[in-house]
Amino acid sequence: MASIFGHVAASTAIGYAFFPRQVRSATLLTAGFLAFSPDLDVLAFRFGVPYGSEWGHRGWTHSLVFAFVFGLLTAWLFYRKQQDFLKIAFFFILSTMSHPLLDMMTNGGRGCALWWPFSTERIFFPFRPIQVSPMSVGAFISDWGLTVLASEFFWIGVPALILVVFAKSLRAIRP
Repeated sequence: MASIFGHVAASTAIGYAFFPRQVRSATLLTAGFLAFSPDLDVLAFRFGVPYGSEWGHRGWTHSLVFAFVFGLLTAWLFYRKQQDFLKIAFFFILSTMSHPLLDMMTNGGRGCALWWPFSTERIFFPFRPIQVSPMSVGAFISDWGLTVLASEFFWIGVPALILVVFAKSLRAIRP
């Protein structure tokens, strides 16, 4: 999996690039939570759910259906009375959706059940440059943790920054 840092960087870039008028502290915090929330499925380990189960890690919470439903539900719960509700909902859906897409670019794990409930097959992208993140916070304070952060800076942070600068430049030249 990508780390919480990589997931939040992606959701932040999505907000600033595509939804600049909806970017506020509350929407950024919510989008950041949505971007890493699919990994809350690790709690299933505590209940004996095996990794490979559709209910286990990188199963149903790493699907496009989950991203759509959870992003839309969150927007509806907190922003349904806002004039820009649909834009906020789309921002939240994309933020949640960014999670499995980034995880599918990591070099570890069993892939993501992106097409659940239509298929429980775990898949990766053919190009998997992101170093898989440690599962514990303490493991980040190690050589491996620093390697992961460097990998995410290069493969997530730099493209996110380029996306935001490019989108802002396009908005500046448009009348």
